[in-house]
Amino acid sequence: MNKHTRVWSLQEAKAKFSEVVKRAQTEGPQTVTVHGKTAVLITSPGSSILKAPSIDDIVAAFQACPLKNFEIPRTRTFGKFRDVDL
Repeated sequence: MNKHTRVWSLQEAKAKFSEVVKRAQTEGPQTVTVHGKTAVLITSPGSSILKAPSIDDIVAAFQACPLKNFEIPRTRTFGKFRDVDL
């Protein structure tokens, strides 16, 4: 969470919904909790949280992966198969 994100209990968010929405628009995402556990994140439509990563970001993530040269051993097992009526 960034420094502007505020955590609201469900009861407080319901009572101050207009303020929660205004803060989401001006300050960033607002978290609402139920029984102390995160339930929802309220954010504005232009928020970077909603933007999908670019193709370049995805390629860079794959290139940075420490397992990029990992090879899966190919093994075959031959066993008994059972007949299935279709």
